[in-house]
Amino acid sequence: MAQVTQLIHHYLRHNKKFPHVYCPGCGHGIILGSLIRSVHSLQLPKDDVVLVAGIGCSGRMAVYVDFNTVHTTHGRALTFATGIKMANPKLKVIVVMGDGDALSIGGNHLIHAARRNIGLTALILNNNIYGMTGGQSSPTSPEGTRSATAPFGQLEKSFDVVSLARSAGANFVARSTVMHVKLMDRLITTALTRPGFNLVELMTPCHTQYGRKNGFKTNVDMYKWYKKHATPLERYEKMTPEEREERIPIGVFRERTCQGLEERYEAMRQNLREGR
Repeated sequence: MAQVTQLIHHYLRHNKKFPHVYCPGCGHGIILGSLIRSVHSLQLPKDDVVLVAGIGCSGRMAVYVDFNTVHTTHGRALTFATGIKMANPKLKVIVVMGDGDALSIGGNHLIHAARRNIGLTALILNNNIYGMTGGQSSPTSPEGTRSATAPFGQLEKSFDVVSLARSAGANFVARSTVMHVKLMDRLITTALTRPGFNLVELMTPCHTQYGRKNGFKTNVDMYKWYKKHATPLERYEKMTPEEREERIPIGVFRERTCQGLEERYEAMRQNLREGR
């Protein structure tokens, strides 16, 4: 308990912005705890960490943590983060986005950040809905689910965040749910230590805007759903197509060590200085 209290007082702006805005049962607080534990386990100096966030429920993390923080506009977190990393490559830049923030208005930025393989750690908090902005369908809302903008069911197919990031060229791509906290801690910690663009998709429930409209009586039911349907990738790959239905594979989907854009840029500058 003493260690928990120490982490809270060391890494959170506890005397400024609490109590938090998250609804009861929201998984974003679990992710916040995981992020803090990961930074602490690596003993990263707070002055060397930058957390960049967009608009929405996930964007509030930039308010609560006692790092260098930037609360940006909707969909533009990766552009701000790219500028910060290129200006000072020594900084550990973490980008926190929601599924709407990252994949709708910010979708093009996500694709090109992965393509450039710039040295950022991107955390996508995927609750399959626009939470704070009104409960509209997001690019990850499963087909057939209901929302404020799809009261009779979503007609569009959803993005697979992992497949998109892998195809675009990200170095490290992983997925966890907030029900798998130890896995989440490991994935975020690993992402923070690797070069290039590292993306971790974190499945998190939003009972207020998503659960109530889609057959979940309580927020606990949503956590039980994650526990039942999330499947380690190694086991998922051995399943038949029929067995994979409604399953969410979790784990590491790609792990490479290609140089980040900022490293390639610095090497080019060095060559130019030396006349090569």
